[in-house]
Amino acid sequence: MQEHTSVLLTESVDALKLEEHDVAIDATVGQGGHARAIAEAVGASGTVVAIDADESSLEAAKAALKDSPAHLIFIHGNFRNLREHAARAGVRSADAIIFDLGWHQGQLTSGRGFSFREEAPLLMTLSSNPGAYQVTAADIIAGWDEDDLASLFRDYGGERFSGRIARTIVEERKRAPIKTAKALGDIIMSAVPAAFRRRKLHPATKVFQALRIAVNEELESLEEGLKAALDLLAPSGRLAVISFHSLEDRIVKNALKNAEAEGRGHVISKKPITPGRLEQHSNPRSRSAKLRALERC
Repeated sequence: MQEHTSVLLTESVDALKLEEHDVAIDATVGQGGHARAIAEAVGASGTVVAIDADESSLEAAKAALKDSPAHLIFIHGNFRNLREHAARAGVRSADAIIFDLGWHQGQLTSGRGFSFREEAPLLMTLSSNPGAYQVTAADIIAGWDEDDLASLFRDYGGERFSGRIARTIVEERKRAPIKTAKALGDIIMSAVPAAFRRRKLHPATKVFQALRIAVNEELESLEEGLKAALDLLAPSGRLAVISFHSLEDRIVKNALKNAEAEGRGHVISKKPITPGRLEQHSNPRSRSAKLRALERC
């Protein structure tokens, strides 16, 4: 698995305002970047519950955190079930909870169809067990009608040529099943106007994002995970969330705003914290990141 650079590492850990003895939950431990810094901050008397839905990421995090001072509890599962995971870890309340909603390169090249350059099956499942999902990307591409495909690409991907792409997919699947990520990427490339095929952003990028969001129910999971996190936070506990596209950020912004309006906490910064120029230059993937945080009353 390739090395992953944690986005807004210092800013997010600072936002959590960690102290020794704290109990912290990393709801998306990934390869352990944020969790390592959190473990160092809470020390030997602190606890870090590390959760991830991707088994390979969880194993990578275990290896990366093997020398960390804190008491570590690793749990394989989706953060939408955060309450259940916390209960399994014996945690009734947490002083700090973090969500990093980004996908690292190891996941995108996992052979599950996230990359339009791979001759990989069209799964797009975060877990390596596609049987645990209601649909895979292949199911959507093979079974959804043209209008539903176009709506998905437009609403979840912001794709301007959603109709053209959906129509081309429906035409192509009549000729032969679309089985691999590369095959789908090539079809999308052929569907957009020639002038857009030479741009820096690959024409399939937004469609693949939309499919990934739908397969993994990312937006629904985020809403459920945030609700659970707000319930789990101890008084003066802090929640930090790093999002990477507008759909996620809107959900996070509204959840924190509503919690503040209900008197359950206060938003730490009215505007999201974004990476500085140096981080954006060294890690271009960070450019779309936004950090929002809240302190529980």
